[in-house]
Amino acid sequence: MKRLSTGLPDLDLVLGGGLSPGSVIVVAGPPGAGKTILAQQICFANATPEHRAVYYTTLSEPHSKLVEHLSGFPFFDAAALGPRIEYVHLGDMLRGTGENGLRPMVDEIVRKALDDEPAVVVIDGTKMLRDFVSDHALRMAMYDLTSRITHSRTVLMLLGEYTAEEMLTGVEFTLADGIVHLSYQSREPVDRRGLRVVKMRGTGHLSGAHTVQISGEGFRVFPRVESFLTDDVPPEGGRVPSGVPGLDPLLDGGLPHADASLVLGPAGVGKTISCLNFVAEGLARGECCLYITFEDTVDQLADMAAGFGWDFEAACRTKQLMISHVPVGDLDLDVLAAVIRHRLADCSTSRVVIDSLAEMAHTARETERFPAYLRSLVGVVRNAGAALWVTSETRTFGPVDDPLAGLMYLFHNVIQIRYIEHRAEIGRALNVLKMRNSRHDNALHECRITADGVTVSDRFTEVSGMLGWSALRTHPEAEPDGPAAR
Repeated sequence: MKRLSTGLPDLDLVLGGGLSPGSVIVVAGPPGAGKTILAQQICFANATPEHRAVYYTTLSEPHSKLVEHLSGFPFFDAAALGPRIEYVHLGDMLRGTGENGLRPMVDEIVRKALDDEPAVVVIDGTKMLRDFVSDHALRMAMYDLTSRITHSRTVLMLLGEYTAEEMLTGVEFTLADGIVHLSYQSREPVDRRGLRVVKMRGTGHLSGAHTVQISGEGFRVFPRVESFLTDDVPPEGGRVPSGVPGLDPLLDGGLPHADASLVLGPAGVGKTISCLNFVAEGLARGECCLYITFEDTVDQLADMAAGFGWDFEAACRTKQLMISHVPVGDLDLDVLAAVIRHRLADCSTSRVVIDSLAEMAHTARETERFPAYLRSLVGVVRNAGAALWVTSETRTFGPVDDPLAGLMYLFHNVIQIRYIEHRAEIGRALNVLKMRNSRHDNALHECRITADGVTVSDRFTEVSGMLGWSALRTHPEAEPDGPAAR
């Protein structure tokens, strides 16, 4: 059956393809959750002169105020009012409710659905109907309405401020083909809205709570990435050059295809510069790249790259490179996953950078969810055939800690950059902690930041503290008349 699109591709994805013609959908949620805006967006997206949208209101705000509140959204079209969108106030019918109960209202809505064949019919404020008739009368009226509307091609949407208890017992929910629950959670620094499909007959909808944002653009849904079941990526031959001079020989020629790589290190050690190396290599090879940053802005990263001779601004203008700066105060895991997923959708992006993961995990404040989220996000990137380069911060001094709380197994390649006491200087050292199903160098190598970015050079031979039990340092006494032993 061809489904009716909501006009929001990601919401259609969550619903399993859209809305079935002739179905009854209940949209429940507290005030401010976005019920009216969502229903209006669906109406404007689907209404045509041949198949209009009819929007019924009960005892809610006047139509003039409703239109005024909608006029600032891009989906609103004043010229559509009348020819394509019709507003009908049910107040007079409800005030005159007598022995016939809700029958006049039901007959009016069914008549319009059968005669005019609208694409969408909305009743905004369905819960208020309980104030006019008994539970028995309401049950009979709702059964009459929903059973008769099924014979049309109209999608009937019932909006109401229902509580969780009412959703378990209300007749509307028993008769509905679909139930969409919108939520609103007050939290600092940014309040959060969500959407959950409780029920959707005949579809493979995505489970879980999905993030909702209401902005000047209207109602947007960001599907929960854990709802996507990604296939295992079959191994492919060939290697992906890292772009870090001297590193690929330690990796047996480079990173395996569609692998996830993690770069660990303390602040200032060169993790972000290694990201620039990785992206610059991809751009030089004509690849499309995505860079997710939480700290550095787009301009700051472009300036940093320019200092090494890489023109990221030009790559952004040609859309070969997309830099997405997500301020930590605005970070939402589902929004971030949507940015990555949409960029990967056309299969042209082959390199993805996230800088940095520890900051992302801490700011998201979803500790219990994060392992499953990260596993799914890595799967989405690898399933698209892209290479993922992720940084994460460790402690600057003292033993190396595990900032990802045991999640390093999700990354096939783990590279560590550390500070090292090198005579009277603080130097840098790099080693490959692991590479899954691949040979790699196990030694500790000198690492520097040069005009080429992060570079890897000679191997250290006399070093203590390699396992993190003490400060990492070289032993100059090994070569008393020369530079520190390597």
